[in-house]
Amino acid sequence: MKNIEETIAHQLLQIKAIKLQPANPFTWASGWLSPIYCDNRKTLSYPEVRTYIRDRFADLIRTSYADVDVVAGVATGAIAQGALVAEALGKPFVYVRSAPKGHGLENLIEGELKTGQKVVVIEDLISTGGSSLKAVQAIRKSGCVVSGMLAIFSYGFQIAADQFAAEGVTLTTLSNYQTLLKVAVDTGYVTSEQVETLEQWRHNPSEWKK
Repeated sequence: MKNIEETIAHQLLQIKAIKLQPANPFTWASGWLSPIYCDNRKTLSYPEVRTYIRDRFADLIRTSYADVDVVAGVATGAIAQGALVAEALGKPFVYVRSAPKGHGLENLIEGELKTGQKVVVIEDLISTGGSSLKAVQAIRKSGCVVSGMLAIFSYGFQIAADQFAAEGVTLTTLSNYQTLLKVAVDTGYVTSEQVETLEQWRHNPSEWKK
């Protein structure tokens, strides 16, 4: 039986939430060329996949963060998945915007947090970690404790590992880039030759050229 990391990687490839195109790379919003594109919001359209992800998140929280008070999702990609996890656990839910709302109460955090509460943050994807850690900082600024962050998938960039370590945040992901490449080769999604290109990109994504 496949482990969780391999199962998630296989699911993401199967539903095309992740696409690998070494010969025809995508351009990210940052301007980086990338042989991979990941949109985990697509998992929400597949009940079996979204339920599997929800249940694995819930299992991790029960095991590692049993005393958590609140589940938080990072807008916008992790709002729905975070709410599903909170519902499964019977916990309150909030979500963190990328920027304060431009009208009304101008909230950065939507929902109710009380000073001193312990929060687990749900993310859909970890790239450099910058936007994810902004959510952590917002929660801490509200007077709460971030127990840890859980994400569906990580590219495994060193810059992300360094930033999470610097902020003192424990990150756990259901799957990762290295496992994805293994599953992609095993299922014939890419060739072993293409994997070399995909590996080169991960080690220096900002400078990578096809």
